[in-house]
Amino acid sequence: MKLEIRKQKRYQIGRGSKFLYDSLLILVILFFLVWRGVGVGVNWGTMASHQLPPERVVEMMRENGFDKVKLFEADERILRALIGSEIEVMVAVPNYMLQQMSEDPDFAVAWVDANVTSYSYHGGVNIRYVAVGNEPFLRTYTNTYLPFTLPALKNIQSALDRAGLSPHVKATVPFNADIYFSPDSAPFPSAADFRPDIRDATIEIVHFLRSNASPFTVNIYPFLSLYSNPFFPFDFAFFDGDNKSIRDGDFVYTNVFDANLDTLVWALRKIGCGDMEIVVGEVGWPTNGDEHANLENARRFNQGLIRHVLSGDGTPARKGNRMDVYLFSLIDENLKSIEPGCFERHWGIFEFDGKPKYELDLKGSQENKGLVPVEGVQYMFKRWCVLNPHAHNLQDLPKSIDYACTMSDCTALGYGSSCNHLGVQGNASYAFNMYYQLQDQDSWDCDFSGLATVTHEDPSDDKCRFPVMIARHRPVVFHTTILGILIAVLEGCIVFLLLVS
Repeated sequence: MKLEIRKQKRYQIGRGSKFLYDSLLILVILFFLVWRGVGVGVNWGTMASHQLPPERVVEMMRENGFDKVKLFEADERILRALIGSEIEVMVAVPNYMLQQMSEDPDFAVAWVDANVTSYSYHGGVNIRYVAVGNEPFLRTYTNTYLPFTLPALKNIQSALDRAGLSPHVKATVPFNADIYFSPDSAPFPSAADFRPDIRDATIEIVHFLRSNASPFTVNIYPFLSLYSNPFFPFDFAFFDGDNKSIRDGDFVYTNVFDANLDTLVWALRKIGCGDMEIVVGEVGWPTNGDEHANLENARRFNQGLIRHVLSGDGTPARKGNRMDVYLFSLIDENLKSIEPGCFERHWGIFEFDGKPKYELDLKGSQENKGLVPVEGVQYMFKRWCVLNPHAHNLQDLPKSIDYACTMSDCTALGYGSSCNHLGVQGNASYAFNMYYQLQDQDSWDCDFSGLATVTHEDPSDDKCRFPVMIARHRPVVFHTTILGILIAVLEGCIVFLLLVS
């Protein structure tokens, strides 16, 4: 009996020791992940007519736990707002600068001095990467930027070296996933290669990046697989689907994200760079503008992605490897081109006014946690422009709707979108209001030859939101102008008195 008690105590002590050991191990792993900067970043685009104050957006990012941000250009207002935030930053050289950047090393030096060096001080901006261009080898660009990308990358790298920043600031090139492929005859990651027309140029860039310990950056969009192929298996676009898996030798794939990323891994392996660090520069899911672009699917994909990334599982070809990803995107942008699709203006996790669209837990737990909105947003007056119920001659209504939509954003009216159910009168009201709001609610912009009128009753319904736009800071400009006039008048009076005396 005593022997059994001793065994039981020994067993209890063993269990306690194992619990302590496992707890310490988990803490060490978590510390390592935090120290290495493993987390979820986000893309912050600014192609919007009415933008939120950058300081408030940065505060919102900090409140929500975004520890990385990718910018599409060196916006001075945003960089200033990021000072002291400790958020890791990828700042970009836009595509239109690539030619000059490639031909003029002094231009690269000046750009780095102004946009990287000047912020790289203790307590400044935590700039980690410089993105040279954005998807410069995209098929639709028809090799426009092909001659300039590598020379521009080299000049930026030389400028970083000259400034003494290259040990901790790395230059990279965000590529679209269409630069690599698997042939139709063998549609598996292991059969991957780089696209023939840009293969040599891509390999040169890869080797240059690797020689400078810089990552390969790629943008991956599982949504586009679903959007472009009506026969694509729906659940394979997500991380929790029940569809059949795909086997590639010893590797099993349950989602298209892993399959796409490993296609790149295999392409890199074939040129001797299989161990190269990979950063996913853009990945996300839109919430409007297509039948598959909605809040439910966006939350399902993004939450699944976050859990997958933070799990540390990696991909089948890179088991246990850390993944750095930047969600696309932070806030909706109503001025983006809709040539790829109406969904282009609806990638944001947050609405145009900084309100979260859905619950998202950035820590990867199973809890449904809400996101913190941008605080202190100022709106225009609560008034909307709608179809005049007393208008009788509707002959010009189609032309008016077309004009309003051409000059604003009516993507929510498209097939499968949130406002597709409104009908002709509702479509007219939505179009008129979007134009009216974009024009800062100027009264003469809600007329349309008598077809429109202003109302103070919100025409929104449970599916379709008629927005009221963010207020511009006109009073500041107005008061500054008045002050200038008063100073000029005062100076005139002083001169007059001097002449009289």
